[in-house]
Amino acid sequence: MRHSKFLLTLALIMIAGIMNGQAKKEPKKWYSTSGGELIFSWADAVKDGADATVITRFSPVFNLQYQLHYDMSSHFGFVTGLAIRNVGFIYDLPYEESTRYKARAYTLGIPVSLKLGEMYGMHLFGGYEFEVPFNFKTKKFVNEDKVEKITDWFSPRTPGFYNAVFVGIQGPTGIQLKFKYYLTNFFEKGYTQADGTKPYAGFDANVFYFSLSFQLLNGTKLYYRGE
Repeated sequence: MRHSKFLLTLALIMIAGIMNGQAKKEPKKWYSTSGGELIFSWADAVKDGADATVITRFSPVFNLQYQLHYDMSSHFGFVTGLAIRNVGFIYDLPYEESTRYKARAYTLGIPVSLKLGEMYGMHLFGGYEFEVPFNFKTKKFVNEDKVEKITDWFSPRTPGFYNAVFVGIQGPTGIQLKFKYYLTNFFEKGYTQADGTKPYAGFDANVFYFSLSFQLLNGTKLYYRGE
């Protein structure tokens, strides 16, 4: 609830800035932006038919993105680029008392999206992102003590890639409020350990998140400069 109020407050501040009226700029054709992302994530998670209790996960680092824009008009554009993202979720299973799990993956993503509105003002955007997980980590806690930690590069515990869709809104200062949903299961359900067990069999977990993105640079210049 506190995170929701925080996001709502920032969204209202962004909209208020728009209402104050920033000077409009003529759109360019091709240009790039770069910045970061603050992620608040959860998951639709069910293990062996039981709903997992999911706790809000905040990941401010390291979420970096480079975006390549093409503005076809002052009100319509296209975006692609590259992003490195720290995404995951925290969960408790109802049949394991005093036990908590934390799982995350660093991914390299390629987004493809459309934007509609004022290209240098408030506009909506939405699209699809293809992500490749390249570093996986999971931790297990019992009575708040860490009892297990697994870290893997290009881990067989995750699928080879994730598919995700997203929608959002951007203000003239480069702040974006975004919602994203992963269509691909977070874990590789067919993964088999050395002892023959499959820890993620029967585990359906689709991560989703709200985030605040900051477009800090436009090319090599600050994205937003006050009048």
